[in-house]
Amino acid sequence: MENLMKVTKDLVAASATPMVLGILADGESYGYAILRRINELSDGELDWTEGLLYPLLHRLERLGHVESSWQSVPGERRRKYYRITDSGLAELAEQRRQWDTVVGALRAIWVDPGDVRRSATIPLGGLA
Repeated sequence: MENLMKVTKDLVAASATPMVLGILADGESYGYAILRRINELSDGELDWTEGLLYPLLHRLERLGHVESSWQSVPGERRRKYYRITDSGLAELAEQRRQWDTVVGALRAIWVDPGDVRRSATIPLGGLA
């Protein structure tokens, strides 16, 4: 069994909305397929549960960012499919702007993660 480092709950929670909206921007999907896609995109490091996904989908639906409908596929059970709305696309654009800001700032701080001299210049107490 591989020893993968999992992403912290705080980062999972912060990134959940833009990830789900981003997946749905590619086309409608259902819960299990969304979970599988997140797992694939993160090489297994984001191991979401139904307990995380479904409350998020319901909240996005209440906010008007997502719509759902039940669909039947011959030979399979009915599934609830989710699709992004115009409001959801606008929210996704705003989330992306915010994440671009955070990622840009982190990249500026982490110029070269292998350069220990840079981190050694910061006092033990951090920045004042």
